[in-house]
Amino acid sequence: MKGAKKWILTLTGPALFALCCLLLPKSVFPAFAARAAIGTVLWMAFWWITGPVDFAVTAFLPIACNAVFQIADMSTVIANYASETILLLLGASILTVSWEETGLDNRIAAKFLSMVGSNLRSQVIFWFLLCTLLSAILPNAVVCAAVTPIAVSMLRYVGHKDIAKSRIGSLLLLTIAYATGVGGLASPLGGAMNLVTVDYLEQVTGQEYMYISWVVRFLPIMAVLIVSNILMLLIGCKKGEELGGSREYFVSQYKAMPKMSGAELWSLILFLLATVLSFTRQLYQDLLPGLKPAYVFIICAMLSFFIGNRDGSPLMKWKNTQKKIVWELIYVFAGGLAAGTLINKSGAAAAIGEFIAGTSMTGGYVTVLVITVFTVLLSDVTSNTATAAVAMPIVIGIVQGLGKNPIPYIYIASIGVNLSYMLPTSIRAIPVGYGLEPRYMLKKGIPITIVVIALMSLTGWLLMEYWPAFSTI
Repeated sequence: MKGAKKWILTLTGPALFALCCLLLPKSVFPAFAARAAIGTVLWMAFWWITGPVDFAVTAFLPIACNAVFQIADMSTVIANYASETILLLLGASILTVSWEETGLDNRIAAKFLSMVGSNLRSQVIFWFLLCTLLSAILPNAVVCAAVTPIAVSMLRYVGHKDIAKSRIGSLLLLTIAYATGVGGLASPLGGAMNLVTVDYLEQVTGQEYMYISWVVRFLPIMAVLIVSNILMLLIGCKKGEELGGSREYFVSQYKAMPKMSGAELWSLILFLLATVLSFTRQLYQDLLPGLKPAYVFIICAMLSFFIGNRDGSPLMKWKNTQKKIVWELIYVFAGGLAAGTLINKSGAAAAIGEFIAGTSMTGGYVTVLVITVFTVLLSDVTSNTATAAVAMPIVIGIVQGLGKNPIPYIYIASIGVNLSYMLPTSIRAIPVGYGLEPRYMLKKGIPITIVVIALMSLTGWLLMEYWPAFSTI
């Protein structure tokens, strides 16, 4: 991007920030910090979507704005740039560099293509169902960080090397990100945001919450979500459209590959070890409480530098590896977390909740719709866990003020807490780090968001009205 267009788009970002600070109603946002936080998020979103500067550069805006305007405590903001999830993404990125060095990426790509075939619709359905299933019992960030590089290797193998310029590549990476969000709703083990919700359910009822109750109550919601998300993702996929090549071709390619080398085997073992240990943490967390998934990935990444070539020389050296690490992924993810911190710590999220609480609601369909819109949109600008922590007490306060049973409304709020589609925050930063354009995410995310809000509001209201179990734990 050059010339006047670049300068116009560049200057529009801070102009939007200034407008938010000056024009947002003080009756809703009395604190300047809250208005500045919203302005920062709007500035970031505009630059990410229009791209006048690199996405990674935009990710540092929360630090710059906070340093000048003191929106929140700086230590809480910069902590996002070295969080556990950031270390997990760094470790995963280093491990996948070893794939490229050993040729493991081509072997994995050929295997998956020989299993699924190259039909685009089949690929979308396969990756969506796989990630949904995994995310039902595993942290979303772990699933997305582990599965995305596999899909990227497959895409590169069939010629889609530049994700930003590949509609097919962009669609598949977006499918993985969306599916991990949807899958997280299926059980309390899907993420920390659900455990926050469980804690509030136990506080409201004074009883222990059984996880099977969650699974049963969200089954009809999951069915609607999976079908609707897949159908929305398949819009635009032409009948018979292929990634390239046939299943038979990839089967023959896989069979023709030479025997796996020792370096390739160790590269695979380290990635599988990191993934399995992350997925089975509950089995050893009492023995090794500090060995969280982020640190498992970092340790295995360190071990990858001890892999040797046949001549005894190290396979990976830092000066070469650092050039291939997906740094943009790490910074964009951190920037999204930091933006969410500004929204929460500045009081902006609480101010929005108080404004909603002051509106005239009766607890019927309109209340369900407002709760769904509030939680879905808040999840798009902050992390899902932070949304749960902010939204749940607000929702409970609103409903109890109406004299209603808060349990079904907590369930409905949980839907929005888990779902977000439009901005490259939280796990949606992962596909952007691998090349997906944020404007493509917004383009696909807006219609899906509208459809999901409409369907989930209606589904939640129907369950609340006609299924007594949905109002109990």
